[in-house]
Amino acid sequence: MTPSQGSAGDPRPAQARAVKLLARKRLTAYRAAGIIATVTVSVTIIGGLLITLTDPANFPNIGAGLWWAIQTVTTVGYGDLVPTSATGRLVAAFVMIVGIGFLTVITAAITSTFIEAARRRIEGHATDALSSKLDHIGARLDAIEAGLKNSGAPPA
Repeated sequence: MTPSQGSAGDPRPAQARAVKLLARKRLTAYRAAGIIATVTVSVTIIGGLLITLTDPANFPNIGAGLWWAIQTVTTVGYGDLVPTSATGRLVAAFVMIVGIGFLTVITAAITSTFIEAARRRIEGHATDALSSKLDHIGARLDAIEAGLKNSGAPPA
């Protein structure tokens, strides 16, 4: 079987399949927010588990690791639990970056919603005004044509 053939035993990397799956639909702010939220929840859970494994002195159980991951991904960071191992700090850095990305995309999605609503409102008013002007122009043209008919001049 060649790499270009698709089947259950597809030898292509998982990343290529994931990109193909994500590319099927147009990326919107809501879709991006959903993808980022899924990644964020996954990274939070995995980060909580990894920090427990990499820094057991500071994170003696999974509950402490998950609590720390939630604090970190939401950028609260009380400071009551802090990784001290190099691997733990690397996990922490990744969780922090994902948390910042999550907040950024959520903020962008909300802002996009407000801007789109305002754009629709403005376009609605502009469309109403344009429609009114076109109706007025149509009425004036009807009056001009009627005047031309009454004057006996041939219409253009």
